[in-house]
Amino acid sequence: MSIDERLHTAPLVSPRDEPHRDRRARKRSASTIEQNARRAVAAERRTRFEAERAESRQAAYLPAAGEPGPAALRTPGRLRLPKHQDTSATLAGHYPFLAEAGLGSAGVFVGQDLYSGGSFVYDPWVLYQQGMITAPNVVLAGIVGSGKSSLAKSLYTRSLPFGRRVYVPGDPKGEHTGVAEAVGGKAIILGHGLRNRLNPLDEGHRQTAASDAEWAAQLAARRRGLIGALAETVLDRPLSPLEHTAIDLALGDAVRSAEVPILPMVVDRILDPSITDDRERRLAEDGRLVGHALRRLVAGDLAGLFDGPSTVRFDPSLPMVSLDLSRVAENSTLISVLMTCSSAWMESALSDPAGGQRWVIYDEAWRLMAYPALLRRMDAQWRLARHFGIANMLIFHKLSDLDNVGDSGSAMRALASSLLANAETRIVYRQEPDQLGATAIALGLSGTEQKLLPTLGTGQGLWRVKDRSFVVQHQLHPDELAAFDTTARMLAGQ
Repeated sequence: MSIDERLHTAPLVSPRDEPHRDRRARKRSASTIEQNARRAVAAERRTRFEAERAESRQAAYLPAAGEPGPAALRTPGRLRLPKHQDTSATLAGHYPFLAEAGLGSAGVFVGQDLYSGGSFVYDPWVLYQQGMITAPNVVLAGIVGSGKSSLAKSLYTRSLPFGRRVYVPGDPKGEHTGVAEAVGGKAIILGHGLRNRLNPLDEGHRQTAASDAEWAAQLAARRRGLIGALAETVLDRPLSPLEHTAIDLALGDAVRSAEVPILPMVVDRILDPSITDDRERRLAEDGRLVGHALRRLVAGDLAGLFDGPSTVRFDPSLPMVSLDLSRVAENSTLISVLMTCSSAWMESALSDPAGGQRWVIYDEAWRLMAYPALLRRMDAQWRLARHFGIANMLIFHKLSDLDNVGDSGSAMRALASSLLANAETRIVYRQEPDQLGATAIALGLSGTEQKLLPTLGTGQGLWRVKDRSFVVQHQLHPDELAAFDTTARMLAGQ
């Protein structure tokens, strides 16, 4: 039994009959035993501590400062390395947090982000649903040969599997005709010497949810607006109220007298009305200039395209519809008239709530924006893009083309500038050095972005998606490259 056990097991209470002297002696004896036991325990701990310290002193350890002399494996002085500077494109490989994360993986694959090295994906409808943009419209600018046409074609064709459709209301160079036929769509080719006719007074696409009364009102308004826009385009000025009245009365008479009204009927009723009183005689005088302007589409230098029932039909159910104007590219007035008619066709389809999501491509936009009637239609479609569920794409060579739209400070110039303001996606391909200032001002580019534009290679573009910037290398499949190629004639002899 140990000392501690003996101490704890000893009786602490003495018998009552024990004398007082004996009790004190016993207590002194117990206290002495307890003290001796504690001294023995302390001595034992001291002996163990001294043994451990002696063992520790005998062991060999490296000094806190390391081994002295050559065994230290270091130089006498402090090691100093020179500072290293590099671009963020290079450092992104070592510090990934310096690279832009991209726009996500949902949408259409475009190519490679040259800063991060990752895939770049873009889809205006997905970005709008995520709240990253508030306007789905796109502006694309680039000099000839930079690859902007291939980008536009790949964007809308790669959207087709997602259920989107494509409308090209005017293709002055015929670049989109082959693409439309390849994807199962249709290209409407118009020009002198062809059998195709386009009746501006066609009923067009009827919305599935429209009642008979609503459809009649929509059709009358569209016909009235279209004839007025055609007259304004040919006259190159706005119509007066009296001229609008002359068109309205002649159009109403033509619609009542024929199941399928055509433009020559309207012209005949404006230039040769059934005059029965002085009021009608004055009205014929007021509409004389409008009648002659519209007659130019029927019997003048623009004849042959609008003087009979339509031989082609705009089918909004097709994956892609394009209006090929390459046969009339030399006649700017005829292009504007055809564009006005096709825009009226397209508007009835775009306003259909059951039409789904659609791309509307305005190629060679500088040609179209020169005409007030077309510019106003484009502006209305851009402002209603979210309501219609469409994404408009405006394609330029250079953004300074906007300076050729109207006079400085005019309403046309303001409308053209508003198209940029209503497009939160701006894609800029290579620009000439003399265009950098105008481009930077129009798009609000930084100095670094401005200096980058002349150095971009073919298929490389600066993407400005709201407040974020990306430099993207567009990538094409070999089949796409063959279908989108616009240099076949230049390379035919090689």
